[in-house]
Amino acid sequence: MMTKFNLKGKVAIITGSSKGIGEAIARLLAENGATVVISSRKQEACDAVAEKFKADGLSAVAIACHVGNPDDRTALVEKTIEKLGGIDILVNNAGTNPVFGPVEEATDEIFDHIMNVNVKAPWDLANKSLESMKKRGGGSIINISSVEGELPEEGLGIYSTSKAALSMLTKSQAKEWGKFGIRVNAISPGLIKTKFSAALWTNQQIMQQIESSSPLGRMGNPEEIAYIALLLSSEAGSFITGSILVADGGFLLS
Repeated sequence: MMTKFNLKGKVAIITGSSKGIGEAIARLLAENGATVVISSRKQEACDAVAEKFKADGLSAVAIACHVGNPDDRTALVEKTIEKLGGIDILVNNAGTNPVFGPVEEATDEIFDHIMNVNVKAPWDLANKSLESMKKRGGGSIINISSVEGELPEEGLGIYSTSKAALSMLTKSQAKEWGKFGIRVNAISPGLIKTKFSAALWTNQQIMQQIESSSPLGRMGNPEEIAYIALLLSSEAGSFITGSILVADGGFLLS
């Protein structure tokens, strides 16, 4: 049964993979045989992670990409195909939330920035990867959404809106691209201990609320999201598409 998780010969792009959830996903996919493309805004950060992976006997290539930049998105896909021959797995993990406050206080610039990085970039990268996946007989696209797209928290309204849009984009892509053998799913994490979410888990009041109200009574860790990504990337998840898999310790039940 474990051979169903084998990704040998597969090429996987993981955006935002120089740290946190993205790095954890990249490492687990590489440990299961994939050649992974480490990608984030700064080349030095990508190089550092790729070298660390290689030192552990894993196959990794570093290609910097600011997903908010359309030219960078094009270059990421083109360089991956040029260096590695094609794309089998795309994990749209990079995201942003530069503000915390009421929705009416968000500026046009903030709104556009959040939507560009959290929705437009995954849409565009998937479109640019589509032809390569079709040529290779199929593929897997994984969008990292959030429980905030299901149950918005005060102060995170625009971010929540972007993640809700990403979840619907996932379902639309899955419906249209299944005929090509391409599966598209999303993972909606709850609070995960990463640098991105530090403002939340370093807040004692928020942590007390989570510990007292959610069934598991704790935050998650990046590896717990990576396990789901491995399932969705591999033959073990071959009948899963159009799904939004929630990993939140029961937060949405509270």
